[in-house]
Amino acid sequence: MSAVHLQIDGALARITLDNPGKLNSFTPAMLAQLEAHCATLEKTPEVRCVIVQSEGERAFCAGADIKAWAPLSPFDFARHWVREGHRVFDRLARLSKPTITVIQAPAFGGGLELAACCDIRVIAPGATLGLPEAQVGIVPGWSGTQRLARLLPEPVLKEMALFGRRIDATRAHALGFVAEVAEDPRTAAEAIAADMRHASPRAVEVAKYQIHAAVGEDPAAMVEALGAGMIGASADKAEGVAAFAEKRKPEFLGT
Repeated sequence: MSAVHLQIDGALARITLDNPGKLNSFTPAMLAQLEAHCATLEKTPEVRCVIVQSEGERAFCAGADIKAWAPLSPFDFARHWVREGHRVFDRLARLSKPTITVIQAPAFGGGLELAACCDIRVIAPGATLGLPEAQVGIVPGWSGTQRLARLLPEPVLKEMALFGRRIDATRAHALGFVAEVAEDPRTAAEAIAADMRHASPRAVEVAKYQIHAAVGEDPAAMVEALGAGMIGASADKAEGVAAFAEKRKPEFLGT
């Protein structure tokens, strides 16, 4: 049974964590479902914005399910659990479509790392954010010390990761980590998504690539994607492909 749902409603897609009995904590199956949904979204051109949300009022996501990783050997924990989670979260972070996270309740550990993967975040006034890994004898493993270091000031991140302190919605907004504090964060997120109907999908995608290249989110791939898009629209590219098919030397005109 899926605990990560994908709903596509025209130009808007919603990814929903639906495991509230376990505070939406990630299991290996949930990671696989999230990765599959990201692949589907990349192949669905009509989708112009993705909202990531969860069910339940107790937690947005409490991170990784301890029962899923506790029995693993140190090698399997590092090789599979950490690396696979990292790969899936990177896939979400690098979607070509803009993403918005709805944080309606506390986001801890992997839940905070999940929220950090999205382009912007909307939070409820009572929600809090934290990295409690050190309190259970581990460290953040799904980009909590990497991607979050680009999104939060170093002393604040150290407060959270080293001392276990939580930050509330007001402080998260003041730090620029969240775009908006809203009593109904789902409605607020959908209003932001609706504004995209006035924007060019291609321009939005390219702008996201440019920003990611600037901030260090897979810059090599972003630069090459931008270059490929530029050259792919050229007459020289069309001539090169035609010449290859016709087994002749190309006549490039630099256009």
